[in-house]
Amino acid sequence: MSKQLWKPGNMLYPLPVVMVSVADKNGKANIITIAWAGTVCTNPPMVSISVRPERYSYRILKETGEFVINLTTRELAYATDYCGVKSGRDTDKFADMHLTALPADQVKAPLIGESPVNLECRVKEVLPLGSHDMFLAEVVAVHADEKYMDENHKFHLEKAEPIVYSHGAYLACGEQLGTFGFSVKK
Repeated sequence: MSKQLWKPGNMLYPLPVVMVSVADKNGKANIITIAWAGTVCTNPPMVSISVRPERYSYRILKETGEFVINLTTRELAYATDYCGVKSGRDTDKFADMHLTALPADQVKAPLIGESPVNLECRVKEVLPLGSHDMFLAEVVAVHADEKYMDENHKFHLEKAEPIVYSHGAYLACGEQLGTFGFSVKK
């Protein structure tokens, strides 16, 4: 088996791609698309997002210490890309993409109504790491769209057709290949 040696880099793909909503102290909302987001801890529930300091939403995140992670779907792919390449300095992304800003329960940043899952977050620590700063945050509330619940109240995110990001491309998630523990199940 032959492999090429490359310089060190971020090749951990695919990644969840999320739209992070924020609101400044005056209530002006913005959306930033982030592919560098992840789960950090179960108890307490914690996540991280990494943001370049020059991004418009960075100042808002530092100022308020609050944000909402909104999961993305096939239907939201165009808006997901748009919110990552347009700056909130220049445009209202909620209006441009016809997205619904819903009030959150615990933070001032709005939820994106069209997202199947919204995670309300409060920043606990900001770690300067180089090109990006990592915002380590506690999840203080979760919202799940009831249209993806079955009669037994089980949530089926796969029906929302979530997307991921891989080396410059947005990809649809594929078929289920197994469930946790299937490799050892008898």
